[in-house]
Amino acid sequence: MTDGDEPLVQLESLSEQVAGAIMEYGSVRLISHNDADGLSAAGIMCNALHRRQILFHATIVSQFDNSTVELIEKTPQEAVILCDMGSGQNELASKIKNVIIIDHHKPTGKLENAHFNPHLTGIDGSIEISASCGAYMVARCMGDNTDLAGLALVGAIGDKQPMKGGNKFILDEAVEKKAVAVRKGLRMGDDPVDELLEYGLDPFLDITGDREKIRTFLDEAGISGRINDLGEEELIRFSSLISLKLAKQGSLSAIESLMGDIFILNNEIITNVYDYVNILNACGNAEKPATGIALCMRDVSVVYEAKAITRENQRKLIETIRKAQAQIQSGQNIRYVMLEDTSGTGAIAGTLTRYLYSDKPFVTLNDVEDRIKISARGTRKLVEAGLDLAFAMREAAASVGGMGGGHNVASGASIPKGTAPKFIEYLDSVIGKQLGKS
Repeated sequence: MTDGDEPLVQLESLSEQVAGAIMEYGSVRLISHNDADGLSAAGIMCNALHRRQILFHATIVSQFDNSTVELIEKTPQEAVILCDMGSGQNELASKIKNVIIIDHHKPTGKLENAHFNPHLTGIDGSIEISASCGAYMVARCMGDNTDLAGLALVGAIGDKQPMKGGNKFILDEAVEKKAVAVRKGLRMGDDPVDELLEYGLDPFLDITGDREKIRTFLDEAGISGRINDLGEEELIRFSSLISLKLAKQGSLSAIESLMGDIFILNNEIITNVYDYVNILNACGNAEKPATGIALCMRDVSVVYEAKAITRENQRKLIETIRKAQAQIQSGQNIRYVMLEDTSGTGAIAGTLTRYLYSDKPFVTLNDVEDRIKISARGTRKLVEAGLDLAFAMREAAASVGGMGGGHNVASGASIPKGTAPKFIEYLDSVIGKQLGKS
């Protein structure tokens, strides 16, 4: 880094402080989020802690709330590292003794403990420096851990972050250290094209999940085999046909991101970054986070299981998305759907927003056990128009006795049963004000 990159220089200083704080302890409890960013962040820290011979106990959770604090209190450690959470829940995090935070959500208060967050240096963590990138910045100050740079990019791609600023710095370092190679292509993974269309969520098309329609589509196009094996003419024809389908369903922004740089992770046992993202998200959704962490620690024995989990999880998600489409309700400023005991609500909301309903934020409410868990997704265009889902979800959840927060473009919440109508009404109103519509 150069003196001209002042925010990045400050970020490296933060990394050194947090790394120093971690290395003061002989054992730590590591708590992280269950999506691709949270799991890759946890994987980076597990590798770094193991290499420093610091004992660790890793736990992956779907959200940070009172139950997480209670869990920590039952099995106390010298210190607790929170990854991909904590910055936006200052009061909760402050209850934890010797807490160390590595996060990229917008902080809501001041924490006296060691705290890595790009927002503290003026960098917007929703678009630059994900939790995994933060974990990598800290890990590289704990020893020779630059071989983990590929995992940092997995989290950034999982959070749909562009490769600029701090992310570009990590990408350049990854390429320099030969941890990552870059090539142009379709951002869809390495499986055969028929399987990518049957089980993949990116892109989400009218034929996704329908084996017969996919076979007809590919037969008419004269396309078969793996993407890597397609000739230049076949690849152009395939991408053109997919782009046409995306255009018909109004997914114009998705067309722009269909082709581009693909990162090959030279040090990882899953080499295509998009395959890796899908696997980690699936492991989190299917409540098999240990498999995801083992993958991040390069345990080849879990590859078959991880791929099987991913295939089944994506099949279920596609099925749920199709059912959800028939149940969508509209407020003045949002769309929403009420589901019951469903996993992957963030992926559902994200897919519907990205590929089908990009004009309004999409909110997925999931009635599970004793709470209603909520995922909301917007678009960068809506954020530019004033949308801040982190604020809106936090305020709407608080109005009914719940908790919420996250990023301006993607956020979550947890509210008591029976409060969904009031929550939706409040959320719709707040978002209307943000977008200047009410």
